[in-house]
Amino acid sequence: MTLASESTKALLKKHGYHLAGTHGAVKTCLWLNKSIRNKGSCYKSRFYGIASHRCIQMTPTLVCNHRCLHCWRAVEVIAEVPRKWDDPEVLVESCIAEQRRLVSGYGGSEFMDMTKWKEAFAPKHVAISLSGEPTLYPYLPELIEEFHRNNFTTFVVTNGTNPEMVGDITPTQLYISLNAPDEAIYEKACAPLGDTWKNIIQSLEIMKDSESRKAIRITLTEGVNMIAPGDYAQLIGLAEPDYVELKAYMHLGFSRKRLLSQNMPSHQEIKDFSNEVADALGYRIASESEKSRVVLLSKNGTMSSV
Repeated sequence: MTLASESTKALLKKHGYHLAGTHGAVKTCLWLNKSIRNKGSCYKSRFYGIASHRCIQMTPTLVCNHRCLHCWRAVEVIAEVPRKWDDPEVLVESCIAEQRRLVSGYGGSEFMDMTKWKEAFAPKHVAISLSGEPTLYPYLPELIEEFHRNNFTTFVVTNGTNPEMVGDITPTQLYISLNAPDEAIYEKACAPLGDTWKNIIQSLEIMKDSESRKAIRITLTEGVNMIAPGDYAQLIGLAEPDYVELKAYMHLGFSRKRLLSQNMPSHQEIKDFSNEVADALGYRIASESEKSRVVLLSKNGTMSSV
């Protein structure tokens, strides 16, 4: 049994996903396309030194226990939990193969930087954040180790609902998505499947002792969760992260079925809110990307590369 039904596979294929193994997926992002044509790069390039054209965007599972309003993925499609999980080695090998297959399609463009195109066949970063909740994959620690054995840097983005797994993984950078300042707004913004707010609090506390570089990621949606900067700061303080990313909700993908374009904050609104969080937290603005409507906070206002 594979994780994805035939209808789910068809939907994923339509939106540019390639299945990896029997239950993972890979998809090239907008910024890989731009980077390979020298048209710009992801804000992670500015913040952390990531080479956008050499980054795999993947997930080990399409299963998620959130139905976030702001998510551009098809969260309404309920993926089935597999009877048997793929081994980490299988997923890594399949992810690399599918990334190369996807990148090969860019080779015929006259606008392509051929040096970057060739480099893209040798990816060196992996963002474990494409879709689904990665901590639901039971072999996530081993998956991270396998990527590291293949000389990748690893960025894991989790919703924090599985604190035991948060404590077991050591990626290059560990993100927790914190998309509400309190439980009531969490229920509205994230529509969790279960009583998981207390798990997120526990994950933030566990994150404090992680050996990974640590980041809190907040997607801000006007009229939903863009309130109470002091309460966000109090929660962030539990984790004492190296970085805080505050990013605007973008009216893209399947989120357009749930939200309006008016729910998308401007970059200036994000920057103003970020300043309030920074003041309450004792952090400073380290960088920003107006195109992506994102602001980076750090303890001392500086950044570091992978």
